[in-house]
Amino acid sequence: MIDYETKIMPFVYTDYYEKEFGRDLKRAFISISKLINPADLYRIKILSNKIEEKFSRESCRSINIDPGYINHAKLVLASTKDFAHRIHLNKGIFAEITLSFKGKNFTPLEWSYPDYRTSEYIKIFNEIRDIYVKQTRGKCTPFI
Repeated sequence: MIDYETKIMPFVYTDYYEKEFGRDLKRAFISISKLINPADLYRIKILSNKIEEKFSRESCRSINIDPGYINHAKLVLASTKDFAHRIHLNKGIFAEITLSFKGKNFTPLEWSYPDYRTSEYIKIFNEIRDIYVKQTRGKCTPFI
């Protein structure tokens, strides 16, 4: 079940996806109420890749799904691309800490994408983290 969903927003922070998706890209974030085991993130990314492939046209994706998770300390995203700051999880899937929670807010890291550095996105992820904190208050959270 979805416990948080943003409005559809313009994606204007890079032209990286323009060749594949065209111009005037849109983006939305959703949060699912069911907590995951972080060890399963690679499986979720593999599934999201299959969904992207299913909706592809002429070898070009029409959607891009970037799964991740939030806990008390961080926002983690999955990727198929390796880089110096990414850790291999399994089967060609990597994870990166994209934002770190310090004080009362998420904080970008050296490698955080430009859009994830914006106050708009930080506010979104803080709100999703608040839901997570309420969800786990007084409970054992074995997936942290």
